[in-house]
Amino acid sequence: MTIKAVFFDIDGTLVDSNDYHVTAWEEAFARSGSTVARHEIHGQIGKGADMLIPALLPDADDETRHQLAQAHGTIFKSAFLERVEPFPSARDLLLRTQESGLQVVLASSASQGELDHYLQLLDAQSIVTATTCADDVEHTKPDPDIFASALSKLPGVEASEVIVIGDTPYDIEAARRCGMAAVGLRSGKFPDQSLWEANPVALYDDVAAILADFANSPISQPWKT
Repeated sequence: MTIKAVFFDIDGTLVDSNDYHVTAWEEAFARSGSTVARHEIHGQIGKGADMLIPALLPDADDETRHQLAQAHGTIFKSAFLERVEPFPSARDLLLRTQESGLQVVLASSASQGELDHYLQLLDAQSIVTATTCADDVEHTKPDPDIFASALSKLPGVEASEVIVIGDTPYDIEAARRCGMAAVGLRSGKFPDQSLWEANPVALYDDVAAILADFANSPISQPWKT
């Protein structure tokens, strides 16, 4: 299958932010009077607030969900956003992908503000063809909306011509539901079993490992669903 574009998740994939998000959610829940274990929160990282909160607090009403989402965003941006660092070789992989003739897209469940910050952090403005984020869609991952939105910004590209790179089962599931293949990364600290159960076409340790194996990776080689 010929690949024309690569969709990259951001949190846990290109930047090392998952643990910070877990801590921000833990604090947001605590402020609302709820106690949620860190491992339970981590198991939902990769989803946007619209999906994460109902999974952890299924009885929360709409107002509580809204307040929790606002609290998480405020805590993360004020305490952690400036501390987030790119993973080694993250920008190099984006650049290598572009130089190989493929379109580079960032497709994240993050907010627009966070996405803009990460674009600058990665110095990727001249590399990236398009972006999409939680603010662009009604539902975040594992729903396919974010990848579908990103695809709509690439005229002439079909879902079957896209590879998704992500660190959570939700990235892989969302890609599959959109008709795209996905490569899973261990950098988000999800167990191999949960990543494989989502049915990726390959699994790598991190973006540096993909870059080192670029010529043999699903980005460059034909693959089968």
